[in-house]
Amino acid sequence: MSIKVYNTLTRQKEEFQPIEEGRVRMYVCGPTVYNYIHIGNARPAIVFDTVRRYLEYKGYEVDYVLNFTDVDDKIIKRANELGEGVQTVADRYIDAYLEDVGALGVKKATYNPRVMETMDEIIAFIAGLIDKGFAYEADGDVYFKPRAFKEYGKLSHQSIDELRSGARIKVGEKKEDPLDFALWKKAKDGEIAWASPWGQGRPGWHIECSAMAKKYLGETIDIHAGGQDLAFPHHENEIAQSEAGNGKSFAKYWMHNGYINIDNEKMSKSLGNFVLTRDLISKHDPQVVRFFMLSVHYRNPINFTEELLESSENSLDRIRTAYLNLEHRKQSSMNLTDDEQKWLDKVAGLKQQFEAEMNDDFNTANAISVLFDLTKEANVYLESNQTSVPVIEAFMEAAESFSQVLGITLEQEEDLLDEEVEALIEERSEARKKRNFARADEIRDLLKERNIILEDTPQGVRWKRG
Repeated sequence: MSIKVYNTLTRQKEEFQPIEEGRVRMYVCGPTVYNYIHIGNARPAIVFDTVRRYLEYKGYEVDYVLNFTDVDDKIIKRANELGEGVQTVADRYIDAYLEDVGALGVKKATYNPRVMETMDEIIAFIAGLIDKGFAYEADGDVYFKPRAFKEYGKLSHQSIDELRSGARIKVGEKKEDPLDFALWKKAKDGEIAWASPWGQGRPGWHIECSAMAKKYLGETIDIHAGGQDLAFPHHENEIAQSEAGNGKSFAKYWMHNGYINIDNEKMSKSLGNFVLTRDLISKHDPQVVRFFMLSVHYRNPINFTEELLESSENSLDRIRTAYLNLEHRKQSSMNLTDDEQKWLDKVAGLKQQFEAEMNDDFNTANAISVLFDLTKEANVYLESNQTSVPVIEAFMEAAESFSQVLGITLEQEEDLLDEEVEALIEERSEARKKRNFARADEIRDLLKERNIILEDTPQGVRWKRG
């Protein structure tokens, strides 16, 4: 059975057929790195990591690109507030992002391009758009002309006139049409800037992804993905730039995940319900957070509550317990039982069902239900008087296979005893005294993985379990 993908561009499910047989080129829009990520940023990281995992499970080689926007008005403002350089701020929050999503089981991308490292390609791309008549320079700024691209609005399914009615020209902008958007911004006094044919400045937000996708994946890619909020204007503008500049279709499949609500309200700073990912995973097992995020289909909104998170924790515990029971029983099982083939067929059927659910637009919610069914059947089997090693191994291999696709681990690490924690804290203190910061950081990360939170106080280091 082939994979079906819901394509935002066509608003229907389509059979997945990559450009090159056996290989998938996938681009996911990453964060603007001016602060720690919130759980709304964590959702696409988890969702599209799972899409990647399933494509790899199906035998594809996946070139996975996730970019970092490390030059932006928000980062410049943050750097000024902290009295630090833009790159220093960006470096800090890129490291924090990788740490947070790594704890959530997100695999490393094939490439993590940054704006600062792609400046030559961005400038060349803009110059090409000017040469082809799709963009123009105005007193050091460069703007793209959506009206020059006849298919503008095809992703958001809006007409150019509908879009024009809501567009405005801000004070200081010299664009010809309210719809025009910035490709290059003239530098303000004291801002970070780069030399270009149009003077000192920096890129607009949208152009960076067009340049990065082309550099790392080529002019036409298979999957372009991101949060629902990026569909317009960001992805709409990417399509216009890329297809105008390259003269080719930009992406075959556009995928967008739904929003996150907090206690049935949209998450926002103004409502005070803003949840940072690192705060959440300091209190809860990151694997539970991932499991929770995948318990709803990626295109649907997901409602976050402590009660739902606790329910996910209980569910994951049941799955893990069943797996550990299988592992334990395997040691004392026989090699053959009379009904062995019946159980092997049952496991094979569940594997087919799991794939059918994932083939249907990566429906992780239903795939998790199949994993529960596997768990229930395993528990029923273990209640029998005689068990077979081949059957137990079949259950375990299926559970491992499903969990690998979902990015969850079945074997829990044992908790550190209090005296072990104290010994590691003492070792960390000695390492810091000897300026062996690498070892100190290693110990800190180890303790964090075990949900041990360190607090530096005037009386010394204190710790508590998360």
